[in-house]
Amino acid sequence: MTAIDDLAGELARLPGIGRKTALRLTYHLLKQPALQSRRLADALVALGERVRPCEQCFNLTEAARCAICLDPRRDAAMVCCVEEAADIGAIERTGEYRGVYHVLGGRLSPLDGIGPSDLTITQLLARVTAGGIREVILATNPSMEGDATALYLQKQLAESGVSVTRIARGLPVGGDLEYADGVTIAQALAARREMA
Repeated sequence: MTAIDDLAGELARLPGIGRKTALRLTYHLLKQPALQSRRLADALVALGERVRPCEQCFNLTEAARCAICLDPRRDAAMVCCVEEAADIGAIERTGEYRGVYHVLGGRLSPLDGIGPSDLTITQLLARVTAGGIREVILATNPSMEGDATALYLQKQLAESGVSVTRIARGLPVGGDLEYADGVTIAQALAARREMA
C-alpha cells in the first residue's frame, strides 16, 4: 500500500466520507505546502493527547472539568442528558438552556452490543443520588434507540424524586405540513399545548 492509499483509507473511516471523497481530500493535501499538512497533523495529534471527557459531565474538554460545569451562572440543579458531546453544541446554539449537561457516550443498542454498562448511566444516577438536582431533561435523539435509552433512563430515575422530562418533538419551524412524515405530524399533535 502507498502513503496515498493509507491516508485515503484513514479518511474514508470518518463519518460521511466515502472512498472518492477521501481520495479527493488526499490529493488536495498533497497540493498544499508541507507546512500546512504539518499543522493539520500536529492538530490531530494534539486532539488525541489533550482532549478528554469532563470528570463530571463527560463533555469533551482539555481540563479536568469543562467550561460549562465550571460556570457559576449555570443552573446545576437542571441536567440535560444527551447522547454525544456534539449534541451539546446544538443545544447551546439556541441560547435558551442555562443548565448543565450529562453526556451518555452513545445510546442503548442491543443489536450493536451496546448496553447500559457501556454508557455513563451509572455516573448520571450517582449525580442524581448525590442530591442538588431537581430536573433531568432527556434529550436523546428521536430514533428507536434514542427513545429506548430515554425510557430506560426514565425508569432508572423514577424513584429518585427528581423531575424527568423529555424534549418535545414535532414540526420544524418554517417547515411545511405537506412535506412532513406521518409520525412527525402525529408527535406534533400529541405534544400540542395551549395557546397563551
